[in-house]
Order: sequence, then C-alpha cells, then structure tokens
Amino acid sequence: MKTSIPADFKTLWRLARGAPAGKNHADRLERFYRPQAESYDAFRDRLLQGRAELIELLAPPDGALIVELGAGTGNNARHFGAQLARFETVELVDLCPALLEQARERWAHEPRVRVIEADATHYRPSRPADRVYLSYSLTMMPEWRAALENAVAMLKPGGILGVVDFELPRGDCLAERCACEFWRRWFAHDGVYLNRAHVEVMQSLTETVSLRESNAALPYLPGLRVPYYIYVGRKPLPANTLQ
Repeated sequence: MKTSIPADFKTLWRLARGAPAGKNHADRLERFYRPQAESYDAFRDRLLQGRAELIELLAPPDGALIVELGAGTGNNARHFGAQLARFETVELVDLCPALLEQARERWAHEPRVRVIEADATHYRPSRPADRVYLSYSLTMMPEWRAALENAVAMLKPGGILGVVDFELPRGDCLAERCACEFWRRWFAHDGVYLNRAHVEVMQSLTETVSLRESNAALPYLPGLRVPYYIYVGRKPLPANTLQ
C-alpha cells in the first residue's frame, strides 16, 4: 500500500494528541478516527504485524461464514485473496462510522462481504459462524471479556477463533517490569489497553490450536519493538459428540 509522509505525520499527530473524550465508546472512536480515516491503512500496515499470518491460520472451509469483530476499514479481509470466492459471507463488524465508510467503499464490488455497524459484545450473525477473528481491536474494547464470550458464542461447535494483538512483555525481572509499564502507558494514551488476561481468557474459552509471540518494529521509532501475539483456538464440541 502506498505511503505518504504527510499522511503519516497527520496520523502521528492524532496519536500524539491521544484518545479524545466522548459520551461513549462509539463516540470516542469516531472522534479519534474520523480525521485519519483516509490515511488509516497506509500507516498501520507497517505497525500492525501478523494479520496475514492470522488469516492463513484460520484456514476457512468452502462455504464458510466468517465474522471479523472490530473490522475497521475492512483492510484485513483482503488477505483472504482469491479464497474469498469460496466463502458464503464475510461480515465486517465495527462501531466506528468513519472507518466503516472506508470499508464500504473498499468492498462495494464484492457481494460476499457485508459491512455492519454494531457492537462486538452483542452482534450475532444469522447462523453460527465457522470463523470469528479480531485484529488489533480487542485491546480497544472496554468490555473485552464480553466481546470474547460473544465471539465464541457465535461460533459453531468446532469453529475457530483467531486474535492478533499487542501484548505486554512476559517475565518478572526489572527490565521486563519497566517495559510492561512503558508499553502500558504508551498505548493507553491512545485508548489501547494491553492486558495479559486476554490470552488467558481465550484459552479458558477455547481449545488452544496455536499461540505465537513475536515483536514488531514501530514506524519512525528505530530500535523500539513492541510485543504482539497470534492466538488461534477451537470452540469445544458438545460433550455428547466426543468419542
């Protein structure tokens, strides 16, 4: 995706100003993202690592119903590529009208993609989903536990949950404790709240298929690398179907 230094610095300026006040979560998202919606993807393509890898790990079957919660501009779904033609529907769910406008424009040509304004803690598709995924959105959801519980609830038994997001460094030495505090404060400034409990709750709700952890570089900040994870879990089958 083509980058632009002026557009990048417009985004960086919004990040430097931090998350705005608002009457509710949806209003805060709109205030924060409306000024940067058109340049959102170019900058974040370099910041948000692991998304293509997550999409590959989901491995949806033919005829799948796929739901992305916190889909933003709908950019992540492009990683399905030619596979998209094999799916029944990909539903892109988000609360922010400014980002959803970009998603609707991006996917206007593709009838299999539905763009939906809704809350991740309450939305349900018309039938149980084969795959549900969240990409760098869980850390921005105040009711993240409810969002995860809803994601698993909308899956069919044996369906797959996938999440990629930032996380806190692990370990108890002084350097790691300092790094945890640094990243916690850094991201909280922009309404992103890192929490080790996210993965723990996912593991309690699903059977872990894969957990990969790595570090990503930050645009314009050489030497700084932020931890992130890719989690894939399977919704358990009902007890009476187990052999």
